[in-house]
Amino acid sequence: MNINLTMLGQLIAFVMFVVFCMRYVWPPLTEMMRTRQKLIADGLENASRAEQQLLQANESAANELEAAKREAGELITQARSRANQIVDEAKDQAKEEAKRIIDGAQESIDQEISRARESLRARVSDLAVEGAEKILSQSIDRAAHEAMLTKLSQEL
Repeated sequence: MNINLTMLGQLIAFVMFVVFCMRYVWPPLTEMMRTRQKLIADGLENASRAEQQLLQANESAANELEAAKREAGELITQARSRANQIVDEAKDQAKEEAKRIIDGAQESIDQEISRARESLRARVSDLAVEGAEKILSQSIDRAAHEAMLTKLSQEL
């Protein structure tokens, strides 16, 4: 029975091949598969962690952007309020300055009116004295007297 001997030889060769593979080929292959499996698991874990960090960073950026928008809005509101306050103060100062200028001008006008009245009084009194001197120096003639009064009233 050659078949049995051939089969026995093939069986021995197969067993030797399996033993050789189990001793020298299989351990490095399993080690490489374990290393590769660990590397893939670590990569997936790192990707998951990175995704979580990205979500947190996006949320933090959105919160900071919202806070910056609020702060900018508050600053704009404060600036507008301060600008309005400055405009109101400037208006008040301008009104006070205008009132002071008007009061000064009114006082100046009043002084000029007083001076003009004084000047006019002095001039009228001088003219009255001159008229009286002329009337008294001439003869008492009714027609001359009327003419002098007319002339005096025209000069005034």
